[in-house]
Amino acid sequence: MDQPTVNIPEEVLSSLCTRFLINIPDEERNDLVRVFFQIELAHWFYIDFFRAEQQGLPNCGIKEFSKAIFKHCPFLIDHAGEVDKIYAEWREYKMSVPTYGGILLDETLTHILMVQGFFSKTSWGFPKGKVNKEELPVQCAVREVREETGFDITNLIDENNYIETSINDQLARLYVVPNVPMDVDFKPMTRGEIREVRWFMVNDLPASKKDPAPKVNLGLNPNNFFMVI
Repeated sequence: MDQPTVNIPEEVLSSLCTRFLINIPDEERNDLVRVFFQIELAHWFYIDFFRAEQQGLPNCGIKEFSKAIFKHCPFLIDHAGEVDKIYAEWREYKMSVPTYGGILLDETLTHILMVQGFFSKTSWGFPKGKVNKEELPVQCAVREVREETGFDITNLIDENNYIETSINDQLARLYVVPNVPMDVDFKPMTRGEIREVRWFMVNDLPASKKDPAPKVNLGLNPNNFFMVI
């Protein structure tokens, strides 16, 4: 039995559909997996702005949110019963999209910048995110670092200086960006995504799952820095 759709007011759904969905090209409308990327943007906007500014709006994950959108948006209504299937296809496709970001270091190379996700109280990682269609890797890294820290690395990034790996068949490339001033006032540009931006001493971060350094020096377990390892 399906769970009831989250109760988002009609006027909010109409505003989100107008902003993110109604005017997308026909070729995107006809590809419901691609439509989900627009729904993801609408979901972030809902969290960042509507819920931040209007008390009483329900909190919901993207799956519940998308069901409300499908039942409200005119060109999606006929597919409202297929949301679970389309969502699963989108998640699988999304996992195949490369992510790019930055490893920001200070001028002495002894401190490294980490970000903590809004919904995570323990995990720290590097500012990064998924590449947009026709976006170059370096462009994606610059955009993601700017969105998550408020700092522009355009003049510091070297497109040939990076570390990359594959996690569950998803490429993750991080550009090594030294000479970042430590007195920068980092302010994420997106609300509801990054909880905190903080400098860490490189020697305090784990080189392996059993490295005691973060526990001894920070009171944190190595698995709090999964992406570092």
